[in-house]
Amino acid sequence: MKEESVIGNFSLMDDKTIDNTIRPETIDEYIGQTDVKENIRVFVDAAKMRKESLDHVLLYGPPGLGKTTLAFIIAHELGTNIKTASGPSIEKSGDLAAILSSLEPGDVLFIDEIHRMPRYIEEILYPAMEDFSLDIIVGSEGNSRNIKIDLPPFTLVGATTRAGDLSSPLRDRFGIISKLQFYTVEELRDIIKRTSRVLEMPIAEDAALELAKRSRGTPRVANRLFKRVRDFAMVKKSKEITLDITNEALERLKVDKIGLDSTDRELLLAIINRFNGGPVGIEALSSSIGEEVTTIEDVYEPYLLQIGLLKRTARGRVVTDAAYELLGIEKRK
Repeated sequence: MKEESVIGNFSLMDDKTIDNTIRPETIDEYIGQTDVKENIRVFVDAAKMRKESLDHVLLYGPPGLGKTTLAFIIAHELGTNIKTASGPSIEKSGDLAAILSSLEPGDVLFIDEIHRMPRYIEEILYPAMEDFSLDIIVGSEGNSRNIKIDLPPFTLVGATTRAGDLSSPLRDRFGIISKLQFYTVEELRDIIKRTSRVLEMPIAEDAALELAKRSRGTPRVANRLFKRVRDFAMVKKSKEITLDITNEALERLKVDKIGLDSTDRELLLAIINRFNGGPVGIEALSSSIGEEVTTIEDVYEPYLLQIGLLKRTARGRVVTDAAYELLGIEKRK
């Protein structure tokens, strides 16, 4: 399988995207998301039996849950190449035309952050997804003409943290729509142990479990924390990541027992101290803590909502009683 970046300098990467990667390459290596994974296995196998391209796939959920990894796995399982782009990078119709016209039969086109693609670009994508054809207008105003280009069958894999921001016409053109869920502690522990093998840094079982508990249900966080804890172990000249080293590293990184970091606590405290526990609008909260609205909504809120420390209401965000208890603050009457 080859991956090709189709935005920027259109450079072709080596057959193996990154040497010594921690990203699994096959469905069997992929840990977690059991229902999504097994369904994709069926759809891929069926497409191969029919000798057709796989139907277009939309993957959505919070950041870091494995959407990009699944896109690469789909291409690997189909035995085809993958070309990658991101929604914000496709600014002109010519960008999309160049991407689509470069596809080979059966290729996978992965568009990350597909919800950020301009609406007028979406309209060019519709016939490409439905009929494998490209309708573009060339020439200047008053001297323009429409050109239709036939495209080879391909599979579009779109990834988004905001499925609700996709237009209905675009969303309806995906035949396979899968939502990725937060991972269990046991699944994250297994991911951490696999990462330790790939990076050749052993980790004790209790250390792997502790790290998993603090990883916010997210493999990307688990792998990031593993690498930082590995740094502490290496400096201490330890041949293994122990529980003591893990606890010390995470304490210094200000990651608490349930995975909250300083920004999580700042967000909760801002709602409590400045807005009397809420409700507070997202714009006011963003200004209060100096974080972008999209960062709060995509990175911090999903986990705080998942573990019951925050609620969304029609009037805004509200801190729960559990958050007061966790922070050791008495709720005002």
